[in-house]
Amino acid sequence: MADPTTRRRTRTNRETGAKREQANTELGPAILELLKVMAKLRSPEGCPWDREQDHKTLRFHAVEEVYELIDAIEAGDDHEMIEELGDLLLQVVFHCQLANERGAFDFDQVARHIVEKLIRRHPHVFGKSEARTVDAVWAQWEQIKKAEKKGTKHERPSALDGIPKHLPALMRAEKLVKKARKAKLPGSDETWAKVRNKTTLARQLFELAAYAQQKGWSAEELLRSEIQRRESAFRKREQKS
Repeated sequence: MADPTTRRRTRTNRETGAKREQANTELGPAILELLKVMAKLRSPEGCPWDREQDHKTLRFHAVEEVYELIDAIEAGDDHEMIEELGDLLLQVVFHCQLANERGAFDFDQVARHIVEKLIRRHPHVFGKSEARTVDAVWAQWEQIKKAEKKGTKHERPSALDGIPKHLPALMRAEKLVKKARKAKLPGSDETWAKVRNKTTLARQLFELAAYAQQKGWSAEELLRSEIQRRESAFRKREQKS
């Protein structure tokens, strides 16, 4: 006979499972209602502002919502997370509504696409792959992604491809260096500045931004320009190797 602790744990697991099952049954109607609300907002009887939007006018709204979500996550505020995740989901639904209106795709296609991609890229969960470590999973993911895009217009022949161009400059620089080092491109392991510790680096970054502002320069634009120069140099080295 199971001990009291085991029985309590089993009962708790059953209750948790029941709650999840209930949530799953309630999920469909909520999504459908959201899609209907968005369609109404875009209708002739809807909201003037919503009717004026297109993919381009909305493109940076999603970025703003992501940053607000990050703030909520770092604050550990579940209420704010619910709100910001909802705002982010709205951006997805809005774009799907716009695409549906022009006969391109709809929300269902987007959802099905990500489901299929997740299953395809996790053969260690849904298939027979033996990848068990994080490094093995990442390597497998990259191999699958490369095979998926091979022969398409989205193929990435360069090891430096796939970095979003609208990333903040510092994040883009980090991505570029990481990809270059991973591909072992000449010059990628060069030490460009000597820094004693993280605190010193943080101060130097801030001081550089402050100095640029004092001079009337944009630190963001300056770094973007340098990234373009470095990336061009890396690509030339890659072609020669």
